[in-house]
Amino acid sequence: MRIGAAAAAGVAAVPQAFAAPSAAIRVRVTAGAKRLAEAPPLAWRAPGASSAEAIVLDPSRAYQDILGFGGAFTDAACANFHRLEPGARDALLRELFGPAGLALSACRICVGSSDYSSSVYSFDEGEPDPEMRRFSIDHDRAYILPTLAAARAVNRDLYLLASPWSPPGWMKANGSMLGGSMRKKNFVAYARYLAAFLEAYAAAGVPVDALTVQNEVDTDQDGKMPACLWGQEYEIGFIANHLGPELAARKLATKIWLLDHNYNLWGRAVAELDDPKVNRYVDGVAWHGYVGDASAMTRVHEAYPEKHAYWTEGGSDFSDPRYLTNWTHWGATFAGILRNWARTIMVWNLALDEHGKPNIGPFSCGGLVTVHSETREIQRSGLYWALAHYSRAAARGARRMASEGHVDGISHVAFRSPSNGYSAVLTNSRAEERQLTVRMGSAEVAVALPADSVTTLEWDS
Repeated sequence: MRIGAAAAAGVAAVPQAFAAPSAAIRVRVTAGAKRLAEAPPLAWRAPGASSAEAIVLDPSRAYQDILGFGGAFTDAACANFHRLEPGARDALLRELFGPAGLALSACRICVGSSDYSSSVYSFDEGEPDPEMRRFSIDHDRAYILPTLAAARAVNRDLYLLASPWSPPGWMKANGSMLGGSMRKKNFVAYARYLAAFLEAYAAAGVPVDALTVQNEVDTDQDGKMPACLWGQEYEIGFIANHLGPELAARKLATKIWLLDHNYNLWGRAVAELDDPKVNRYVDGVAWHGYVGDASAMTRVHEAYPEKHAYWTEGGSDFSDPRYLTNWTHWGATFAGILRNWARTIMVWNLALDEHGKPNIGPFSCGGLVTVHSETREIQRSGLYWALAHYSRAAARGARRMASEGHVDGISHVAFRSPSNGYSAVLTNSRAEERQLTVRMGSAEVAVALPADSVTTLEWDS
């Protein structure tokens, strides 16, 4: 273990010097009645005397590269896509995944049922079947696999993470997918199960890029939904001695991410990476933001800078009065996630109805978009508009660069693209307009941020 390593250990210096920017700055704003609306361009100027507070950008200090932004294709989300008329469904998928829309590029899928499903199912339910003779993904052929294939047709580079909410019930101590814990004697069978899932999905034309052992390893949700407890030693043993070797033996390139749970379990993540065999097989850590602080990702990065951080779940409650307008909450949240080394932001359900359905679990989450159950009208949440700013500002391969300066109520994060373009996302969480200066090299620009707003600045090198 290497706790205490310098936070800068993973910082990559940009080798070439950068010139002072001169290109016009393109501006998009979400505030009030505006949604990702174009605003008048801004111009760089020579530094001058100003009383405005400043944010300083430094491309010579670069951090993690971005894999992508997206959400979860749960059974429920795919059912809501499927209920749309073909033309409306295709238009929504283009809006979410196309280059002219949000250009989402990293999403999560479920290995069997999650709580956001119409029923509880795995791909091998019934009596014990350690040889996977009964294994079948036929449940997913109706609308899940077609939806994934359609999204990949819009964005052929769509990256998919798969997470199980529970092993088949016969592998667990309580004999059910609802709550309970894993039986160690079934580790061999479960590794076969997960490998069979990856192979079956690939054969169906939807290869999976990354896999976690368990969604939320540290809770069984009181048996109210598909869930499973995995103790730290169990996850270590399963990855090191079963899942890692099974994927390697089958020559499956799918990456393994561990934990898939909250920030407060950062010590567990470090302890698991301390195991050399786990470390060998694991690409990084999947994080949820429900408990703890995003700085936990930096703690793990300091210990193991070669392992990546991925943010894989979080979302809004559809009963929140600000569900449609809480973009500043999410704009600030996303800035904190990205400033703590995360390469992805994957929000929860991509699409649910106005009641947060289908849902067999206890939670009242809303979708990134709402598809009305009767009218099929589509509503876009505050989460949608915040995510749109980030997904458009930082395509895959962009690298977060240093942005410094404390301005009360303002969150900020900046990126350099592979083509040497630049962007910054600024969130003003205050109820009044804020004036500030953005500096880069020997140039600066004055920026007015509307009250309760998310603003994207983009410019060329």
